[in-house]
Amino acid sequence: MLTFTRVLLCAVLLAMAGLVQAADPITIKFAHVVADNTPKGQGALLFKKLAEERLAGKVRVEVYPNSSLFGDGKEMEALLLGDVQMLAPSLAKFEQYNKKIQIYDLPFLFDNLEAVDHFQAGKGKELLLAMQDKNILGLAYWHNGLKQLSANKKMVEPKDARGLKFRVQASSVLEEQFKALRANPRKMSFAEVYQGLQTGVVNGTENTWSNYESQKVNEVQPFFTESNHGLIDYMVITNASFWKGLTPEVRDELEKIVAEVTLEVNRQAEALNQSARQKIIDSRTSQVVTLTREQREKWRETMKPVWKTFESEIGTDLINAAQASNQQAQ
Repeated sequence: MLTFTRVLLCAVLLAMAGLVQAADPITIKFAHVVADNTPKGQGALLFKKLAEERLAGKVRVEVYPNSSLFGDGKEMEALLLGDVQMLAPSLAKFEQYNKKIQIYDLPFLFDNLEAVDHFQAGKGKELLLAMQDKNILGLAYWHNGLKQLSANKKMVEPKDARGLKFRVQASSVLEEQFKALRANPRKMSFAEVYQGLQTGVVNGTENTWSNYESQKVNEVQPFFTESNHGLIDYMVITNASFWKGLTPEVRDELEKIVAEVTLEVNRQAEALNQSARQKIIDSRTSQVVTLTREQREKWRETMKPVWKTFESEIGTDLINAAQASNQQAQ
């Protein structure tokens, strides 16, 4: 009888332990490579706040900024292994998973962010779902902003970039973009950019105003060219198996939160960029070169052949849709 009681007690304790375990909140590790005060950083923190408020006791979100958990080269592997549940990599990082996403790296394709919004609300939605065969699910696009050029010399015309070494993300399109300028692209992780510029390993780079200012790039770059030549956006992604394994209640609420956060991130992004631009000007460490319409057109014509190089990989239909979005945004 005593033995039976012990067995029964053990069974009850195990059941109770199972209930406690089942009640443990789901931990979502959200890692990224930029600072908290950038559009992406603010978006990750807002996602954490809303998820923990609305799914209290069910979801816990841990945010890891500034490559503090995984750097550029390791974060995608970590997602696929389940060591992190959410990322928001730059769109340039997805080349090896789906070539069509390279469309976002084509130089001077979009006239402005309004055109980007039109495209992403239409044909761009297809690209969020295009990597599910790799176990990657896109949840949303987050804006960072349009890219500007920086260098250790003043650049007004395309010929001014010749021979310079530019840091690029691991993107074939971005490599070809700088080769079109007869410059030398150098792949380098975001976390290494400041030191690379400081030591002369590279002479210049491309990024948004908010990323430049948050990483203090103006301390090591005397010139910026306001080119608006490309886009830095992020795709908020998750491990597809993890996401589909969530209960419908939790998953639906998280998707609503992602959509809400996306609106706020995209609303704030341009304001943050303009504020960062002004801070760089006010610092007086660097000169900002503003191109005339004719000067910008020279840069565009020099880089535009890159479109043709990647047309077969990206698809004519997507490139045409992107160009049409420029008209729709007018």
